Amino acid sequence: MKFSKFILVPILSWFVAGAALAAGDVKPESLPKGQHMYVIERDMPGLGKLTGTDLKAASQKSCSVLQHLGPDIQWLHSYVTGDKMYCVYLAPNIELVREHAKQGGFPATAVNEVTTIISPDTATEPAR
Repeated sequence: MKFSKFILVPILSWFVAGAALAAGDVKPESLPKGQHMYVIERDMPGLGKLTGTDLKAASQKSCSVLQHLGPDIQWLHSYVTGDKMYCVYLAPNIELVREHAKQGGFPATAVNEVTTIISPDTATEPAR
């Protein structure tokens, strides 16, 4: 029984942390030391016309590459527009983000580190 608790607690912790990331609760200033947030701009003409099946296949390819690269890189989410995609990733360095793009066959037109996130809530929060 102790063995199963020993394994179960880290797995549950990882799952809860992953749920928080997916919910968008992550901010660059709260990341563990050595981890960074990046936004990747991908020029992909006609992207907005892809079907749900096409987008699912692209997502599956991305996840497959991420699994191969290991736990140091995580895809949080992407914004699909007519001819571009903007993806948000966590990684220790820009090289790992570019390696994901290379292995997945995805363009990485620009990769920029996110230093902070602002929103309408920023207007009412106390200054830091």
